[in-house]
Amino acid sequence: MTKHGYARLVTSKKITDEPAYVLHRYDWSESSLILEVLTRHHGRIALVAKGAKKPSSNFRPILLPLQPLHIAFGGDAEIRTLRSSEWMGGHVMPTGEALMSGYYLNELLMRLLARDDPHPALFDAYALTVHIIAQEFRNPSEEKAERTEKSATPKVLEVALRAFELMLLREIGFLPTLKSQTANLANLQDDTAYVLVPEGGLRAAHAEDRSSLKGQQWLLLQTALDSEAPFSQLLQACSACLQPLKTQLRTLLHYHCGVSTLKTRQMMIDLQNL
Repeated sequence: MTKHGYARLVTSKKITDEPAYVLHRYDWSESSLILEVLTRHHGRIALVAKGAKKPSSNFRPILLPLQPLHIAFGGDAEIRTLRSSEWMGGHVMPTGEALMSGYYLNELLMRLLARDDPHPALFDAYALTVHIIAQEFRNPSEEKAERTEKSATPKVLEVALRAFELMLLREIGFLPTLKSQTANLANLQDDTAYVLVPEGGLRAAHAEDRSSLKGQQWLLLQTALDSEAPFSQLLQACSACLQPLKTQLRTLLHYHCGVSTLKTRQMMIDLQNL
């Protein structure tokens, strides 16, 4: 039996008290919604929330993106049925740039994460990133003030996004080892520049490459990924190479998503140009 077939068999029974986040929602009927949900133990799944659009529905106020939930669901079809949902609290809905950053995470997961493919470590990294998003930018006025205060240091939000991107690429198998060059398995030299190339892996930088990281920086990122607490270690490692790492990861993510610009990225650009 395949991995996906086993996951579907397991979820044919009723699942209760499952940590989850809503990634996307769209209309199914006049009164119901289809949800794309990230769960900790069952991966990305599709659920029908019957009656969720009715004013009297208990689902209506809590089935929102970026909010921690515990859900119960069942069924053996591709789209299962949501039985109950409980908001776990902890933070308010982010706004402004933070909200768009959260939608960016969701778009990456919708494009790259297959259904019924559980990644508990990725779920935990997502939950931590959403928490950072909510805490770092609680409202537009605070966001502006914190930008001013932190102008000389890496933005916490951007560091968290880079750490999550690395976790995502590693978990779904799109990130090569960062300990050596991919083609010849040669060890990285601390002071030599290297670039991450889609389908080509890690190689020595060429003169025409837009950005690169030194071998020592790639090695620090790999050490963080291999640690017992990879996300927290990545927060430290990413802060030391934030801008060149952003360029490297954006190229890789766009390639695997099959787009030149993600929708949420374009929306952020458009908002900044208003």
